[in-house]
Amino acid sequence: MKKTIAAAGLVCILVSGTLLPPAHAARQPADCGSLRGLRLPASVIGLPTTGGEVSAANTIAPSGSGTSATGAYCRVEAVIHPVDPGAPDITLRVALPQQWNTKSMMFGGGGYDGTIPDVTGNVPFGPISQPRPLSRGYATYASDSGHQAAPDFTPTTSLDGSFGLNDEAVRNFAGDALKKTHDAARHIIRAHYGTAPAHTYFAGGSSGGREALAVVQRWPTDFDGVIAAYPAWNAAGLNLFFGYEAQILSRPGAFLNPAEQELLYRGVIRSCDGDDGLRDGVISNEPGCRFQPRTLRCPGGKDTADTCLSDHQIHAVEALSSPLRWKYRLASGETGYPGFPFLSGADMTTPLLGMGVRAPGHPMPKDSGYGVQFWDQWVRYFVTRDPAHDPLAVDPRRPGAWQHRISRLSALQDVNDPDLRRFAKAGGKLLLLHGTADELVSHRSTVEYFQRVQQRVGPRATGAFARLYLIPGANHANVDASFAASYDSLSSLESWTEDGRAPSHPVVTDTSPAGNTRTRPLCAFPSWPKYRGHGDPASARSFTCHSTPPRT
Repeated sequence: MKKTIAAAGLVCILVSGTLLPPAHAARQPADCGSLRGLRLPASVIGLPTTGGEVSAANTIAPSGSGTSATGAYCRVEAVIHPVDPGAPDITLRVALPQQWNTKSMMFGGGGYDGTIPDVTGNVPFGPISQPRPLSRGYATYASDSGHQAAPDFTPTTSLDGSFGLNDEAVRNFAGDALKKTHDAARHIIRAHYGTAPAHTYFAGGSSGGREALAVVQRWPTDFDGVIAAYPAWNAAGLNLFFGYEAQILSRPGAFLNPAEQELLYRGVIRSCDGDDGLRDGVISNEPGCRFQPRTLRCPGGKDTADTCLSDHQIHAVEALSSPLRWKYRLASGETGYPGFPFLSGADMTTPLLGMGVRAPGHPMPKDSGYGVQFWDQWVRYFVTRDPAHDPLAVDPRRPGAWQHRISRLSALQDVNDPDLRRFAKAGGKLLLLHGTADELVSHRSTVEYFQRVQQRVGPRATGAFARLYLIPGANHANVDASFAASYDSLSSLESWTEDGRAPSHPVVTDTSPAGNTRTRPLCAFPSWPKYRGHGDPASARSFTCHSTPPRT
C-alpha cells in the first residue's frame, strides 16, 4: 500500500507501513558513530566490486574562523573491495556536515593519485574569500582512485605508478573508481541523512580534471555540475609527449638549467607583454605571441653561460613548443599532442612542474621535471611492466613492440568523447578552466577538446551547458604565478545548475603578492582580456573580452 500523508510539515510517503521522507528532504542526521561497520553492498555500486564497509566514523569539532571556518561534521572512512583479490582496495573518505545543505561535492585527485584528497579543501582556483564546499554545508567525498601510494615516495606521492602492474588497479585509476566511489558515498550519505543529495557536484584539476570529464562522458546523469580545471583528458597522448620531452632533454647539451629556463621565460614576457594593451607581466593573447628564441642565442651557438642559449637548447625548446604527431594508430583515436607554450608564456619559474632541475636519465632523477618522471613510471609499470626498464629506450614516435600495449592503455586513459549531449539533456553544466601559462598540462589540448565538443554538439547547443575559460598568466600549481587566479566557480556553477542563470561577465582575481588583488574579466573562449587603453589597470572594468581567430 502506498499513501501520501503529512508529517512534521513535510509531505511523506507511507509504503508498506514504513514512513519515508520525500526525496532530498533531510531528516535529523543519524548518530555519526552508528555508521561504523555500515555495509556497502556490491549491489549499490554500479561497477563490479565485492562490496565494502565503513571502517571508521568520528565526529570532528568545529574549527577555524571567518571564511575558513568549518562546522562540526562526521568524518567517515570506508573501503571498497576489488573483484581481483590481488588488487588493492579503494579507500574513500566522506565528510557529513551537521548543517547539511542537501548537496554533495566529489573531489578529483592528481597525478597518479594514491592518496585521498582533502575533503575539507576547495575547488581548483577557489577563492579564500569564500567558504569552501564543506563549510558551505556540502557533504564532500573523495577516494585514492583504487591504490595507496608509498608514503615515502619522493618528491611527491602522486608520482608513484607502481600500481600499474595490476589490471583492476589500472582500470580503477583510469576511471572506474570514480563510479564506485560516487555510488558508495551516495549510500553513506543516504544512510546518514535519510535521503540522497538534491544536487551533486564534481571538481578536479589535472588528473582530477580528466576525472571530471570522465564522469561527464561515462556517467552523464550522476552529477549536475562539474568543474574541470587544467584537465589531462588525453592522458596517454600527454604521456607520449612526456616521453618525447624526456628524449629531447636527455640529449647532450639540450637541457636548460633553472637559470636558463627563467631567462627564456623572461625573454618571452618582454617580447609579448604589452600586446594586450598593457605591460603587466601577463600575456593575454597567447596565440598571438611568436617569440623567437634565437634572440637569446649564445655566440657561436655554444653553451657558454646562463645568460644565453645554445643551438641545442634552442632546438629543444622549439620542438617542445610544437605539436607532436605519431604515425601509428591508437585505440583512442588520438594522433598527437599540441605542445606547450614555452615560446608564448608558459611559466618556467617552477622547475619541478616544467623541465626540472636536472636532465632526464636512467634511473630518472627525482629533481627532473614532473612530466618526464610521470613517463618513467608509465613505461616501467603500465607499458612494459618491468620496473627495471629504461624509459628512454621506448620511443613514443616509434614504440615498436610496445605499440599494442600503448594503444590499449590509450583506450582506458584518454577521456576524449566529445558527444556530451546526454549530460546536457540531463541538465548538467560544465565549467572548463585552464591557465595559459600552464607548464604541465597544455591549455592548447583543452582548447582542442572543447572545439571537438562544439563541432559534435554544435556551438550554440554547447554554450547552453558548457563554458571554457582560459586564464592568462595562471600556471599549473597556481603558486608563484604571474597571475594567481582566484574565481568563485562553485557559486557560478550553483546558479547555472540550480537557477538557470548562466555565468555573466565573471571576474577573476590575482591573489599573488605582486598582483595585489587586481582583477580581470574571465573571458569565454576564444576571447581574451584586452586593456581599453584607459582606466584603472588593476580593475576588470578597464578591459574588454577581445576575440581573435583560434590557433591553427
